[in-house]
Amino acid sequence: MNLLTKRIASLFIFLILFSIKKSDAQTNAKMPSYNFSNGIGIVTPDSSFSLNFRFRMQARSAYSTVSESDLSAAEIEARVRRLRMRLEGFVIDPKLNYFIQLSFSRGDMDWVDNDNSAINSSPNVVRDAVVIYKPTNNLSLIFGQTKLPGNRQRVVSSSELQFADRSIVNATFNIDRDFGFQAAYTGNISKMYYVLKGAISSGEGRNSVVSDGGLAYTGRLELLPLGKFTNKGDFFEGDLEREPKPKLSIASGYHHNESAARTAGTLGKDLYENRNIDVFFSDILFKYNGIALSAEYLNRKTNNPITLNELDMERIVYVGEGKMIQLSYIFKNNFEVAGRYAIVAPYKVVQESELQKREMGLGVTKYLKKHRVKLQGNLFYNTTTDLYIDEVTLNNWTAMFQIELGI
Repeated sequence: MNLLTKRIASLFIFLILFSIKKSDAQTNAKMPSYNFSNGIGIVTPDSSFSLNFRFRMQARSAYSTVSESDLSAAEIEARVRRLRMRLEGFVIDPKLNYFIQLSFSRGDMDWVDNDNSAINSSPNVVRDAVVIYKPTNNLSLIFGQTKLPGNRQRVVSSSELQFADRSIVNATFNIDRDFGFQAAYTGNISKMYYVLKGAISSGEGRNSVVSDGGLAYTGRLELLPLGKFTNKGDFFEGDLEREPKPKLSIASGYHHNESAARTAGTLGKDLYENRNIDVFFSDILFKYNGIALSAEYLNRKTNNPITLNELDMERIVYVGEGKMIQLSYIFKNNFEVAGRYAIVAPYKVVQESELQKREMGLGVTKYLKKHRVKLQGNLFYNTTTDLYIDEVTLNNWTAMFQIELGI
């Protein structure tokens, strides 16, 4: 970091501390401590408050063809996909933590699903806002809005992906964020570690303005039979740590959303009638010496997934299942090659309205500062099939380039 950057950061820190504890600054000659190891971090002189500030952005361009043979443009994407700001730290006691994450790009605010919604009628600027109490190193108690303990690819941050986006399996079936209580406990039996996670939440998703009488219940169990991953490597994609010994995580979980009011429970447009929705998810992750292999399976079920209004218009819960597998290798020059195969298929009861989708992709990534700064190129072959008439309705290509930059 050059001298000018350090001076600007020092001024930024001074102004924050001056506004937070002006009286202390007048009477206490001690200077705050700060660091730049992971964003911009500061701790007040009396150690009663800490703040870590980070930002990140994803600048993206993409080109989708009309078909597999007609390579003219069906769609061109050019936008800031994500622009995020994160604030985290502790208050009063290091055991009492907070985490806030805000989003500022239009594509990151769920504008489409919010249109004419009784559940959520405003752009979702607030993605995470939680208070976290850690009575011990093994136990975390969480209150507020954040990701539910769902499938691994959803819980992994969008800044830690080896492709520009998560798979179509996650896009179709993930349980996303919600407001409520969560708990996570880490333990071990000899050299095998396990993680238990649970949540009781509203079931309406992020930033809901109303809630009904039903709640959502989520549980997840993770087993690490070969010990912990280096630097929490089970929650970022690719083996950037080049694990010297094989590491394995096997996980499974269940989500029950009682009286769900949206087509995907915590996501989607408003249903015309409430439904109980159940999602099962399981995943596996293996890393060793630069190789990373991950796979996921999800399914969603409900009784009578088709809802109607007084005009016989439909809103449908996509019931079905999805499978995804990714394999990658990172070279010593921090250049990575990755492949993905994913498929989502609706159950027969909704095949007249919902389509089967399949994607096969190749990704190349150049890590300049691990996941914080990277260049990504993706090429996907996409297939859409109408199972009701057993006909392929689309085969096409998508090429994408993205720059991720953050601190």
